[in-house]
Amino acid sequence: MPLEGQFSFDRFQLDLSTGRLSGQSGPIPLAPKALAVLEYLAARPGQLISKDELMGAIWPGVFLGDGALKVCISEIRHALGDDARKPRIIETAHRRGYRFIAEVVGSSPGPALPVGLPATSPLRLPVQYARNGEVNIAYQVLGSGPVDLVFVMGWVSHLEYFWNEPSFARFLRRLAGFSRLIVFDKRGTGLSDRIADLPSLEERMEDVRAVLNAVGSRRAVLLGVSEGGPMCSLFAATYPEQTEALIMIGTYARRLRAADYPWAPTHEEREAFCRDILEHWGGPVGIETRAPSVAADPAFREWWAAYLRMGASPAAAVALTRMNAQIDVRHVLPTIRVPTLVLHRTGDRCLLVEEGRYVASLIPGARFVELPGDDHLPFVGDQDALLDEIERFLKFERVRAESNRVLATILCATLSGSRPDRPTASEIDRLQALVAAQTQRFRGRDLRRTGEGAFSAFDGPARAIRCGRAIVDEASHLGIALGIGLHTGEWDTLRAVGEGPVAAAAARIAALARPGDVLVSRTAVDLVGGSGFEFSDRGTHGLTAGEEAQPLFAVG
Repeated sequence: MPLEGQFSFDRFQLDLSTGRLSGQSGPIPLAPKALAVLEYLAARPGQLISKDELMGAIWPGVFLGDGALKVCISEIRHALGDDARKPRIIETAHRRGYRFIAEVVGSSPGPALPVGLPATSPLRLPVQYARNGEVNIAYQVLGSGPVDLVFVMGWVSHLEYFWNEPSFARFLRRLAGFSRLIVFDKRGTGLSDRIADLPSLEERMEDVRAVLNAVGSRRAVLLGVSEGGPMCSLFAATYPEQTEALIMIGTYARRLRAADYPWAPTHEEREAFCRDILEHWGGPVGIETRAPSVAADPAFREWWAAYLRMGASPAAAVALTRMNAQIDVRHVLPTIRVPTLVLHRTGDRCLLVEEGRYVASLIPGARFVELPGDDHLPFVGDQDALLDEIERFLKFERVRAESNRVLATILCATLSGSRPDRPTASEIDRLQALVAAQTQRFRGRDLRRTGEGAFSAFDGPARAIRCGRAIVDEASHLGIALGIGLHTGEWDTLRAVGEGPVAAAAARIAALARPGDVLVSRTAVDLVGGSGFEFSDRGTHGLTAGEEAQPLFAVG
C-alpha cells in the first residue's frame, strides 16, 4: 500500500506520491532505500520505530544485518544536515530504533501496520483462550521451531502490550526464531480473567498446563523471568515428564530477607514499595530498578506506565506483590531433575546477582551464566547476550536424564494420634473409604492403606491441604477423631509410598497431630502463598532421621 500526500518539516518538503525531497535550494537527491526510510519515518512522527519494523518495511523478505539501515540513516542525516549527537529531525534510541522528532505539517501518518511486514507478524497474532476450571487464560503462539518454549513474564503482563515496545517485540521474535513460542497472561493480569482471590503458584502452574493442553504440547521448555522463575521451578519439579528444560532469567528463591537469605528486601521495604504502587500507579512505577538504561527515555517510560496500567489495577498489583513476598522455593530447587540454565546480569538492581547464583547452586547440574549489565528486564540492554545463551543451551547443551522422582505432597491420615485406645476395624474401614473419596475429589492419588490410616499423594500442596480439611470435617460429622499430616518433598514414583522419606515425614507429622488437626511442614507452607490459608505455629520437630528439625503449623 503506497504512501500518498505531501509533508513539510524543518526546511524541507517531501512529496510521497512522486518520491521527491526538496529543500530551500531545490531538489535533494537520495538513494531509493534511504528515501523509503525517510518516507516511512516522516509518515509516523513522534513514534519510536524499531529497527526490525523498518527492515521489514524497506527490505521485506530479505535477511540483512542492520548495517544497511545505518547507512540509509547516515545518508538521510547528511542530506538534511542533521547531527546524530544533537538531532532535530531523526532521533536514535540506542539498540531500539528511530524516532522522527521534527514537527510535520501535511498529510496524516501512513498505515498503522508496517508496509511489507509478513502476514505472520506478531502485531497480528490472534489472542486465544485456554480454560482452567472457571478461569480463562489468554495466550498467543508464534513460530514453528523444533521445541515448544513457554515464556512466563514476571509480576504483571499484557499480551498485546508486549508487542507495543520494539525491544520486547524483538526479544520475543528472536525466541520464536528457534522455537514454537507460547506466551500467556497469568490469571488476574492482562487479557486473562480477573479473579477475586490471589492466585497461588499452584494455580498458576495449573494455568500453564491448561495452555499446553490447548496448544497440543506434550513437553515444553519453561522460561521464567523474575517472579516467573519460582513458578517454573515448581512446575519442573512437579511435572518433569512435561518439562523439556528450565530457563530462568533474573530470578530468586524467596522474596523476603532472612538470616540465611540476606539479599532480599525486608518486610518494611516491601511494604514501602506497595505504598509506592498505590500512590503512583498509572506512572512508570519501578522503572529505575528494572530498566535503568532506558529509565530516562520518554517513549519507554510511557510504554512501561501503560503496560502496568493495562496489566493490573493498583490493588491487584499490590496483592500480587504481597503474594510474591510469601514465595520460598528453596526446598523445591534440589528436587529439579531437568536440564536447567540460570541467567543473571551482574548489576541487576531489582534482584541481586547473588540470588541467581544461589538458585543455580541448589539445582543439580544447573548451568549459571552471569552477564554484564544493570537492567532487570531481559529485553532491555544487551538482549542478544541473553538470547545467544538461550539458543545455545536449547540447541547444543541440554542433556535430559530420565527420572522417576517428582515433587509431591504426601498426606497421611491416622486414627491413632493421641487416642488411648486402638481404633476399631469399623473405624478403620470408614477412614479408608473417606480418605479415598476425598482424595479422588481433590484429584490426588490414593497410594496405600495401613492398619490405622491411609496415604495419598498430590501434585500441589494447596489441594492436599484442602483435602485434609475436608477429611477431618467429614470425620467429625461421622464421630471419628483423626489427625492429618502433610509434607512436601521428592517422591520416587516407583517405590511404595510408605518406604520413602516424604511419607515417613508425613506419618511422623500425623502422629504429632491432635484430633481434628491438619498439621503441615514448613516446606508445604512456603509453597501456598496466596491460597488464603491461615496457620498457627506448633513448634519445631524432627521428622526423619538425619534431617534438620523444622517448624510445623496447624491449618486454621
